[in-house]
Amino acid sequence: MKTISRMLILLVLGVVLVTPLSGIAQKTKSAERTLVGYVSDNHCGLKHAAGMGDDKSCTLVCVKNGGKFVLADRDHKRIYQLDKNGQQKAREFAGQKVTVTGRVTGKTIKVTAIEAAS
Repeated sequence: MKTISRMLILLVLGVVLVTPLSGIAQKTKSAERTLVGYVSDNHCGLKHAAGMGDDKSCTLVCVKNGGKFVLADRDHKRIYQLDKNGQQKAREFAGQKVTVTGRVTGKTIKVTAIEAAS
């Protein structure tokens, strides 16, 4: 009888200790989100330098000189880095307002789609 009681106590303790961990795992897995902003570069960020032409020209020049494409959320004053897939997709939207869909982890977006915003 003592053995069964001990096993039952260990089983209950195991469930009590593991259950919160499963919640943590679910919280760290980010859901796909949609964000609206402008395709910019990591050198200029939210605002392009004066004298560099329009936003598209400035972004393309900065990326050509070693910069990376970013999503500049001007409304919330946030800059999001784009993953490798996002870097490839962003080029055609340089300087434009876009809708980016993907998984956000910290300040990086794992991009699944980029479309022109309406």
